[in-house]
Amino acid sequence: MADQQPRAVADTGIDVVECQRRIGYEFRDPALLVAALTHASGAQHRLASNERLEFLGDSILGFLVCEKLYRLFPDSLEGDLTRIKSVVVSRETCSRISEQLDLESFLIVGKGLSTPSRAVPTSVLSDLFESLVAAIYLDGGMDAVRPLVERMLVPEIGKVASGEMGSNHKSLLQQWAQRDFGITPTYEVLEEVGPDHSKSFRVSAQIGGRRYAPAWGRNKKEAEQRAASNALGELRLEAGGPGEG
Repeated sequence: MADQQPRAVADTGIDVVECQRRIGYEFRDPALLVAALTHASGAQHRLASNERLEFLGDSILGFLVCEKLYRLFPDSLEGDLTRIKSVVVSRETCSRISEQLDLESFLIVGKGLSTPSRAVPTSVLSDLFESLVAAIYLDGGMDAVRPLVERMLVPEIGKVASGEMGSNHKSLLQQWAQRDFGITPTYEVLEEVGPDHSKSFRVSAQIGGRRYAPAWGRNKKEAEQRAASNALGELRLEAGGPGEG
């Protein structure tokens, strides 16, 4: 079997070396990489596609992102971490990472998906990245996957946490406050710690005369987003539901 594997990989027509360079990992078993790149439409049978790998990769990716969030944000509540995770591991984010790595050019698909005028669906690109995560895990273990997560997903975590992506808590709080109270929220810095080049800020959101639970952030923008999230949480609890306002 071992002497047949290189031939099976070569028969796909994929530049395995270039693909490995893109993702920054060299497989001991290149057949795992090929399996991760094989969509069901391009497989001889569904068990030879990346569907099973995608199933595994989804859980691995979720775990690694949760682990990273737990370490990055020691003062954040479970709800805040869950909101960040839901955006970071979303179909949109995973498909965008596949595009950044240009994985589409290595994707093995059937004729229905391979026409130049037909774009590969977002769901396929998302599954492709999750399958790749699983393939790397099976080939080299969890420590082999972490560098890819660090490189591609930690920047996404930063964007979501700062409000650049996903839920913009300040915007949602402003809408809520103007709708229910007719005023705009304000934010107050309660505490600053650390040297000038690396300060952390503790900020509280305030609506009228009411101040809500404060939150820490690595900059004022991040702290204000978290403070707004705390305020929204209190308002939703009082309103009797978890809705988005």
